[in-house]
Amino acid sequence: MSRSLILITLALVIAVAGHLQTGSKLALMHQLSLIGGHPFETVYDYAFYYGSLPRTAMAILIGAALGISGSLLQQLTGNRLLSPMTLGTASGAWLTLLITTLCWPVFAASHPDLAALAGAGIASSLVFLIAGRSGLSGLPVVLAGMAVNLLLGALASALVLLNDQYAQPLFVWSSGDLAQNDWHQVLWLLPRLLPIVPILIIAPRALTLLRIGEGNASARGLSLLPVFFLLLTASLWLSAISVASVGLLGFIGLLAPNLARIAGARTALGELLGSLWLGPLLLLATDAVAQLSSSQAGYFVPSGAASALIGAPVLIWLLKQKRQGEITAPAPRVLRPPASAPRVTAIAMTALLLALLFGALIDRDTDGWQLQFPSEVIWQLRWPGLIAVIAAGSGLAVAGTILQRLIRNPLASPEILGISAGASLAIVLTMLLGIQGAGMLTPLAAFSGALIVLGLLLFFGLRSGFAPSQLALVGICLAALVEALLQFVLAQGGDDTFKLLAWLQGSTQGVDEHTALWLASGVALCLIPALLSQRALTLLSLGATVASARGLGVQRARMALLVLASLICALVTAGIGPLAFVGLLAPHLASLLGARSIRLQLIVAALIGSAILLLAAGLGRTLLVPNLMPVGTLSAIIGGGYFIYLLSRRRLVTA
Repeated sequence: MSRSLILITLALVIAVAGHLQTGSKLALMHQLSLIGGHPFETVYDYAFYYGSLPRTAMAILIGAALGISGSLLQQLTGNRLLSPMTLGTASGAWLTLLITTLCWPVFAASHPDLAALAGAGIASSLVFLIAGRSGLSGLPVVLAGMAVNLLLGALASALVLLNDQYAQPLFVWSSGDLAQNDWHQVLWLLPRLLPIVPILIIAPRALTLLRIGEGNASARGLSLLPVFFLLLTASLWLSAISVASVGLLGFIGLLAPNLARIAGARTALGELLGSLWLGPLLLLATDAVAQLSSSQAGYFVPSGAASALIGAPVLIWLLKQKRQGEITAPAPRVLRPPASAPRVTAIAMTALLLALLFGALIDRDTDGWQLQFPSEVIWQLRWPGLIAVIAAGSGLAVAGTILQRLIRNPLASPEILGISAGASLAIVLTMLLGIQGAGMLTPLAAFSGALIVLGLLLFFGLRSGFAPSQLALVGICLAALVEALLQFVLAQGGDDTFKLLAWLQGSTQGVDEHTALWLASGVALCLIPALLSQRALTLLSLGATVASARGLGVQRARMALLVLASLICALVTAGIGPLAFVGLLAPHLASLLGARSIRLQLIVAALIGSAILLLAAGLGRTLLVPNLMPVGTLSAIIGGGYFIYLLSRRRLVTA
């Protein structure tokens, strides 16, 4: 590893020089003379000393912080896929910073690190409660982190929509930006990075003992719980101050420790040192790409988007190097004894009817809430949206049920595939090209984007034999990649930014009669093969070995079910926009009611999914009158909040 550290150090020196050259027109020797104290002569000298040089220093410091943060998380849990991004800590830090900026701007300006740390702590606590201690080393904690990310992202988007006057800087902030105009932020950050020094001194012994097992570590005098929380707090602190300084930067904390191990790090100290060096190297390289792209293309390219665009393909390559047995996904646990089909169906139908009445008949004005039949004009505007959300809710619920059985994990959902993110990206690209709103172009573009992501999933799925855990992780990578591209477009601002943002939250405002009917027809056609696939789903939920022994073509069945779930998700996204948590929550609620057989769970989940979106549509129309909240935002907040409460309560009860 010492030889590798020397090579990494040389690469880091070259990266620093290249980064300085990228951000300034001055020759390298002239830059060095300015650093050495040479007097300023031109405006370029000032721009270098107060712009390019602090940006390079910030990239080094933030890269080191994220590298150490990711290494601590991965070594504490033994999970090579954990990082501030996948654990949800970065999203939590950003949300609390956003809240304090809007509500207590003075506190946010003076103590952004404390606000970010609070959010990081809340997010990580939720993830640990969902995944449980036994799930930290496998896929459950990654899926739980993505669920928390979706919920926090929905909350943040709702705040942005309600405070549009602050939107442009918030978009840049959420995308990650290393640009500096003086040394103030660097000097603010430096003393807050001091915990790195005791980490490098104290942490290696504790992490080394953890590698030999908890029992052996305890026998050698290591107090596991205090050490775990101390090092976890240090990791959260480094992640929080990074978000407070430059916003969200994905993949650096995930890739640096993995690349350190590839470079030959075999000890805890070696991995920490390798991450300390590789984090700045990665961030300098990605930020240089961002600066070059901004200057050449004429668009503002956020540093966070560039890091994700580079990091996601590298992570997919790393996943290909893993054996399928290294990442496991447990089968869903039984929550309640099976119930009779008529009783469960009647309960779900009642919930759907009540939600339909609420979505169709409840209004609110200056006199308060009112139950009334809408006028003919209002009904002509309202019924297409109601049909659309019924179809979308049932479709996503069925897709979620298929995926949870297919991947054998209760936290799986359509969002894991990244299909809706691909459809969203296609819409964003049509906006960027200036051809949005051309009749059927929007749904066609969304469907094309979804199919492209599906093709990538099938390609990687074929190479891994459609292993459930590998498929889910590739979907997460693709979703993160597409999300980076979306953040790039949103960071440009413009007149259509808020219209686009509302669509990205799932909006029925643009749904007309034609869109509602073709969406309902398409989802109904997809439900037929879903109901006919109960035998395959039942066998696959028992495991590939059992399914193969019973004569099922495992790979062919997985591929067909994956295509079916993806097509449903693509249809919904093309019609309404991306919707989160419906496909995650509805199968759980169906299981809670006692629906155990595949056919019954599909039917009950479809009814519940429609009820959830109808409730969200009614609340979005009436909750903040005269403001309208997108149905996807409300469904994510309602469904995500209840789902996290449900899993956290179950974890606490059964622990």
